[in-house]
Amino acid sequence: MTTLQPPVAAEPRPAPPPARRDRRSWTGWGFIGPFVLVFALVFLAPIAYSVYLSLFRDQLIGGNQFVGLDNYTRALQDDAFWSALGRVAVFLAVQVPIMLGIALLVALALDSGRLYGKGFFRITIFLPYAVPAVVATLMWGFMYGTKYGLVGDINSAFGVSLPDLLSPGWVLASIGNIVTWEFVGYNMLIFYSALRVVPTSLYEAAEIDGAGQWRIISSIKLPAIRGALVIATIFSIIGSFQLFNEPSILRPLALNSITTDYTPNFYTYSLSFNGQQHNYSATVALIMGVITMIVAYAVQLRGMRKGA
Repeated sequence: MTTLQPPVAAEPRPAPPPARRDRRSWTGWGFIGPFVLVFALVFLAPIAYSVYLSLFRDQLIGGNQFVGLDNYTRALQDDAFWSALGRVAVFLAVQVPIMLGIALLVALALDSGRLYGKGFFRITIFLPYAVPAVVATLMWGFMYGTKYGLVGDINSAFGVSLPDLLSPGWVLASIGNIVTWEFVGYNMLIFYSALRVVPTSLYEAAEIDGAGQWRIISSIKLPAIRGALVIATIFSIIGSFQLFNEPSILRPLALNSITTDYTPNFYTYSLSFNGQQHNYSATVALIMGVITMIVAYAVQLRGMRKGA
């Protein structure tokens, strides 16, 4: 009599070892490589070359020689540079709050829903931003003229004597008016876009609780768009320190008011292309870059702390 024995279970085969990842895989670099290459060529390389130029100086005897930090010492003692920096600092302190304040008021008016034809007003206010800076500056420059422009025509027609807006005492304010006219619409669009993503349920709940429009603006709308306010402020600060187009274009119309060292960027341009002082020009540009970075970072840090 034969007895049946249960079949012996087959021993499980050991799992195959996981495939080893090739540590030399360059797939990731294949995606970010083009960006890194372009970034290095158009951003890092010019900065590195500027740093290199700032460490040398062209001399009548010996040619281009290494001078270390002498150019930086010279720039920190340059009255023309500090005068230009102080001028754009005043411009920044006055023009930027006015421009951003107007842009914020317009954005709040458009978002309130109580403005008829808001689409027309939105495109009308934004339209000056589409005008090239050269065209806008020339247009306003000829309007400022007391002998050939709008100011001169008003003086002749009404027998009045309006101030010369291209005189040394008024030209900075005139430039501020041009920049404000150009960029109010741009900043308005930033603020308006941020307001449009705020949930309307917050406004409805506040109105049910008896909050007025000013309370809604101060407690809901402004805190909700704090990030947009910080970004617009940083962009405006950078633009103020980079002020160049408007002074350079207005200079033929106001030779006695706008000098070659009127702004730091104009001073750098004049040093490099008119004075052939490429090394010192690179030094001034680097110092301005560092100052702009510090101020912009301080504003960003302050805005982030308020938002925390």
